[in-house]
Amino acid sequence: MISPVISTLILLALAAHGADWPQFRGPAGIGTTEERDLPLTWNAKTGENIVWRAPLPKSDRAYSSPIVAGDRVFVTCAQNEPLAHHVLCFAKADGRLLWDTTVTPGPLVLKDLRGGYCAPTPCSDGKRVFVVFGSAVIAALDFDGKIAWRRDLEKFAFDVALGASPILFGETVILDCDQTGKTSSIVAFDQTSGKVRWEARRPETGFSHSTPVIANVTGRPQMFVAASRALEGLDPASGNPLWRCAAPGDAASPAFDGKVIFSDSGRGGKAVCVDPSGMGDVTATHLRWTYPNIPEGIASPVIAGGLVWRMHSPEILKAIRVADGTLAFSERLTGVSTWASPIATADGRIYLASAGKSYVLKAGDKFEILATNEIGEDHRASAAVSDGRIYIRGDKTLYCIGKP
Repeated sequence: MISPVISTLILLALAAHGADWPQFRGPAGIGTTEERDLPLTWNAKTGENIVWRAPLPKSDRAYSSPIVAGDRVFVTCAQNEPLAHHVLCFAKADGRLLWDTTVTPGPLVLKDLRGGYCAPTPCSDGKRVFVVFGSAVIAALDFDGKIAWRRDLEKFAFDVALGASPILFGETVILDCDQTGKTSSIVAFDQTSGKVRWEARRPETGFSHSTPVIANVTGRPQMFVAASRALEGLDPASGNPLWRCAAPGDAASPAFDGKVIFSDSGRGGKAVCVDPSGMGDVTATHLRWTYPNIPEGIASPVIAGGLVWRMHSPEILKAIRVADGTLAFSERLTGVSTWASPIATADGRIYLASAGKSYVLKAGDKFEILATNEIGEDHRASAAVSDGRIYIRGDKTLYCIGKP
């Protein structure tokens, strides 16, 4: 089950956003939800538990996830030739397309298209939706689809692609711009005007495609950032460093259970579990345990039921005990996505949900499959959850899954 500390974090987020899923990996940004009794089964061919489906325009390598804010669902799309960026807004109730707004691309033309232009997931404060595209541009749109502001990023030496999603703190929208060539930084933009509130330059930090996580630790907010050389805790009001632990990072975002952080590269290698209550270099003092090797898996982990749930290639799920870093089990799940991040519900379920083959598991120390489901589309985007429904983005269709 989700810890009381995590429940408190989620409830605080829900108080601000209702039943929204306003950013990558949900209200607290860690893949957990207070939702219960979500649908166990669905099927696109038979229509079982498919409340609605909405067609999506052609999008090249669209890895961004849907978000839910108020009565709306937002999705980003991008085409490579001619280069175009789209923000789409759907009615939450029935999937009607309310608007489709184009955002002028930024200055970066990708030579390597493996990551694509559409990896970052949007976020919303309930009044605006904030979007980032891999051409090095960030923009804010109001709920009528009008662009409130747009800014090109000043530096864009990203490794392969821009993969981090924007997150909100106070009156700012924060973007991790860790990249190559000692040009790394984290930038906070004013939500209303788009002006830069602060920029924390990080020349000694390696590149990252990971999305930071903000949580309260010992009574103050911290922003956990995983880059290629370290896991760090920063002050989200300024970007100033609080602590640092030597650790691999890059593609996967950290998991947090209210007490410890789990992080690994996402590209293969050692994993770490860190107590975030320290200051300065905490490698020798607050590193609780390491796990010798997690193979490549772009999906971010989630912590639930005293276990870290981690997907990696080739279609393997690892469940690692948070208490001591020992392996509870490792099982192959045929057809599962190693890109889509899992969701842990308050009633003890783990949803490995995507537009391909999905699994629902019991969040316990023993491996137990509760259901398997199939949609049959490209399955790299993570799901969103709101008001008893699951929103899944495929390469051609946006699906709303719910009970009749």
